[in-house]
Amino acid sequence: MGKLALTAKITHVPSMYMSELPGPRQGFRQAAIDGHHEISRRCRELGVDTIVVFDTHWLVNANYHVLCGPHFEGVYTSNELPHFISNMPYAFPGNPELGQLLAAECNRFNVETMAHHATTLAPEYGTLVPMRYMNQDQHFKVISVSALCTSHYLADSARLGWAMRKAVEDHYDGTVAFLASGSLSHRFAQNGQAPDFATKVWSPFLETLDHRVVQMWQDGEWQAFCGMLPEYAAKGHGEGFMHDTAMLLGALGWSDYDGKAEVVTPYFGSSGTGQINAIFPVTPQDGSAIPAAQAANPAAVVSTSRL
Repeated sequence: MGKLALTAKITHVPSMYMSELPGPRQGFRQAAIDGHHEISRRCRELGVDTIVVFDTHWLVNANYHVLCGPHFEGVYTSNELPHFISNMPYAFPGNPELGQLLAAECNRFNVETMAHHATTLAPEYGTLVPMRYMNQDQHFKVISVSALCTSHYLADSARLGWAMRKAVEDHYDGTVAFLASGSLSHRFAQNGQAPDFATKVWSPFLETLDHRVVQMWQDGEWQAFCGMLPEYAAKGHGEGFMHDTAMLLGALGWSDYDGKAEVVTPYFGSSGTGQINAIFPVTPQDGSAIPAAQAANPAAVVSTSRL
């Protein structure tokens, strides 16, 4: 019925918003903003009606959650970085129908998930920042999925991604994009040193590790990458324990995925973290490589509570 037309790993650094404003940092995140504009352009070309964001700024301690109210509007100030994002207006439509389909299919795959369509809950900035640049005209409906998961298995997040793809393809009459909103390495600069690391990665080790990962994505080394993802999430300080990335790869077929990433914003440093915008082409898959929950091999399903 429906179609998953585009998937991507995207940045949501709050310095993108600062880049708009007059001052010494004006324009310094234009490449990241341009990458969001390009992803938006491609979604429009493909007829996407709804963007689903796996948001590593939405922290949850139990279950997976889908925010799918009919409409979102407000003025946002970050409680984490109020000096970066302050009084930022936002507005876009939601998609309650699709959100409930996504949650229902995840539950059928034994990934306990709840849809919130009648709620005062507002999106986090892992969704708000990308939508500012991709969806300022409110062209797309938007759904946010919790991806800062503190007590969850990466295998469950992979199965959630696959289940959400199946919900779109089997039960939804429309065209959808999935965006994994989060960084690669996410080791912030030490307090007091942030200005010195505004455009840098915290350490040579993390930067080298990130560059190797991006090369693996571009070369299609998915068997190797999926195998190393739990350790990369831990030793690479992955944002949200890289549950957004597990969700994305799950939707694409996990280690059986046969596409190659296209970088639309080259890797860059931001406050010590490693960032990118990269599109992952959607290819036909049967889901046979999606890992089972709590498998015998602990490396396949490392719980973030142990990372």
